[in-house]
Amino acid sequence: MNFDASRMLSFDLETTSVNPKEARIVTSALVRIDGRDVDAREMLADPGVPIPEEAAAVHGITTEKAQAEGRPHDEVLAETVSAIKQAWADGLTLIVYNAQYDLSVLRALTGDFTVDGPVFDPFVIDRVMDKFRKGKRTLTDVSAHYGVEIGNAHEATADALAAARVAWKQVRKFPELTEMDMDELMEFQAVKWHEDRLSFKKYLEGKGRDASDVSTAWPMIS
Repeated sequence: MNFDASRMLSFDLETTSVNPKEARIVTSALVRIDGRDVDAREMLADPGVPIPEEAAAVHGITTEKAQAEGRPHDEVLAETVSAIKQAWADGLTLIVYNAQYDLSVLRALTGDFTVDGPVFDPFVIDRVMDKFRKGKRTLTDVSAHYGVEIGNAHEATADALAAARVAWKQVRKFPELTEMDMDELMEFQAVKWHEDRLSFKKYLEGKGRDASDVSTAWPMIS
């Protein structure tokens, strides 16, 4: 099976921390695209811990709002994992921008989350297919590069929709991606990410900087 950009589940989390081993879910967005059918779902969770000001400044959700309006954290986590597993069972590809972060959050929170189906990471694809392009690689910047409107950046559903649209544009810009079956595409992303991060680690070390937190693993931190 090759990647079909008309059958995707695009997934995005907004959380309490940039550290995936510590983060708890604040919002979880799941945008299921199956042909012309699009089903967008976003869940607000009470993470059960205070939301740091720096995190709230990014996604706009305060501790007070999450406590007043959010659902129990573990319910949102369970429904998120269930939706991802169902999408894989239905033959859809999971789209995650910077999958290493979001999927590692799920692993840390559940203790046993595994990648049982195909993942397409527009961040990795952009980085390895257009390696020497200058500029930032945030979803906002990459969306602008591919001519995709992102709407409210760092709002989970808007980010998930933008990631899906970027993925759709990428397979048209780089048609060789569609010539790989999903196992080959998964291996391609993992190998190219490993090579990219090794190069980055060597760069940091050459500058005398700490590279211990640079992970070469994809789609989750090992």
